[in-house]
Amino acid sequence: MKISREDVVRVAELAYLELSEAELETYRQQVDDILEYIGKLNELDTSNVEPMAQVLSDDQSADATLREDVVVLCDVAAEILQQAPDPEGIYFRVPKVIER
Repeated sequence: MKISREDVVRVAELAYLELSEAELETYRQQVDDILEYIGKLNELDTSNVEPMAQVLSDDQSADATLREDVVVLCDVAAEILQQAPDPEGIYFRVPKVIER
């Protein structure tokens, strides 16, 4: 076992999640399975595998695959804020939803 129940409880607290005992055990087992699989992957010999420098293969050219970057202005903030029930300057005001 690579992860304890206490580890799952701590992560749940950090994420503000309230989990039942059954959920704690389910997530502990799932995370443990993931960590075990990663451990198996770490056992693979990758010494002869070159790191990838890019995702294009040798027979693909960047010109044929990728589009040109184009700047498109999107100045709709003022119009959108006019529709907000309680705007404050250039921001939306929203009620507080997390009490901790």
